[in-house]
Amino acid sequence: MADDTKAPRATTNRSTTPVSETFAEYISSDWAERTEAKPRPREQSPFAARRRERISELYRGKRLIIPAGQTKVRSNDTDYPFRAHSAFAHLTGWGTDTVPGSVLVLEPTSDGHDATVYFRGPAGRETTEFYANPEIGEFWIGARPSLAHVAYDLGLNTADLADLAAVIDSTDADTIVLRDADPELTDTIDGRRLLAADSEALETDRDAELARDLSELRLVKDDYEIAQLRLAVAATKQGFDDVIADRPAIIAAPRGERVVEGTFDRRARIEGNTVGYDTIAASGDHACILHWTRNDGAVTPGDLILIDAGVELESYYTADITRTLPVDGTFSAVQREVYEAVREAAEAAFAIVKPGIRFREIHAAAMAVIAEKTAGWGMLPVSAEESLEPQNQFHRRYMVHGTSHHLGLDVHDCAQARRDMYLDGFLEPGMVFTIEPGLYFQPDDLTVPEQFRGIGVRIEDDILVTESGAENLSIDIPRTADDVEAWLRG
Repeated sequence: MADDTKAPRATTNRSTTPVSETFAEYISSDWAERTEAKPRPREQSPFAARRRERISELYRGKRLIIPAGQTKVRSNDTDYPFRAHSAFAHLTGWGTDTVPGSVLVLEPTSDGHDATVYFRGPAGRETTEFYANPEIGEFWIGARPSLAHVAYDLGLNTADLADLAAVIDSTDADTIVLRDADPELTDTIDGRRLLAADSEALETDRDAELARDLSELRLVKDDYEIAQLRLAVAATKQGFDDVIADRPAIIAAPRGERVVEGTFDRRARIEGNTVGYDTIAASGDHACILHWTRNDGAVTPGDLILIDAGVELESYYTADITRTLPVDGTFSAVQREVYEAVREAAEAAFAIVKPGIRFREIHAAAMAVIAEKTAGWGMLPVSAEESLEPQNQFHRRYMVHGTSHHLGLDVHDCAQARRDMYLDGFLEPGMVFTIEPGLYFQPDDLTVPEQFRGIGVRIEDDILVTESGAENLSIDIPRTADDVEAWLRG
């Protein structure tokens, strides 16, 4: 068990815990025996086991170390809410209840690997940790589960985190670590590997390959993952419904964008873990700023508000949806024209999705529509066909982002996959990604006719590749101009 006396964030300027022997004896006595709820094997456990088998096949004879990571400091001695590394969650099935600092070790055997999760188990009431350590003590952050509980829960071997030291001390040249998950642990392992290799130069190519392979392992979702993404989308729809219901308060508030953010975030906490990323609530000109997350503006009737938001579940799977709404319930003629142009681009992209096409073809299909529309409005110095030539791309001035990204445990999932597996890769059944074209006409852009300036529109849906085509997982969230207006009236 870890040292129960360390409390490195405690300072002499803070109220201190009593340290007298009399107090220590008193606070350690007269506690009822703790009973732990009987665990049930997790639905995701067999799926996680198959994922470990797949990565084991790629790394026979190699020890693999995949940390969950540590809490991250927000300011001084306060932390951000802990979130385990996505690769750790994917391989273990542990989500929001992961104990910070946990580490998955895949130890090579003659026919594969033995998997063990090392984590900090419960501290006894006879220790000072449980009341005197504000970082890990249960008086401060709650009780930790037992090794047996987690072993049954996840279907994995478990060991106390203190036992990990012996594993790290035996590090050799065949040890590979997921480097970015826990930098301090990685530094320790690097030191041991240098000693084992009797070298001053550290070889990290295999670490990069592990990160890549773990990322590519998530490109095709299994049945559990797809079911979780459906739930995340359904919860996100509820969040959008809440925002629409709160429209009077949103309009009345000086910083109505903050009310939008708070309303959606409340639903995310009720239905899931939190939001999958910082909510974008961009009203008026702010809708032309792609990643507007300050959300400190007013929401004014007559403007559009672009809301990009997603609920992250306890399993960490997240939705990623964007809808652009007329604040007063009705699109103006120009707003409707831009909105329906963006929807046409989204429909064109969705129409080609099926197994066997290349991922980048989705973007090309959407861009053909964007080029056609902006040329038709007189915004381009050349024709749509000429603008689509690789050396030109004038239409991209009004949509500089990509049309699609993979979605799953991370909102931008599988980001470390190779280009020929991602952007240049072929679609397979089970892949889930976004389709999210947009048009953003900056208020000071002189290439844009005046009536279009200050209008920003994005429509984003979550798409599942099926055996024969595709399914829009977010189709129940209104998306045509007419349906959006009816949604707002309702």
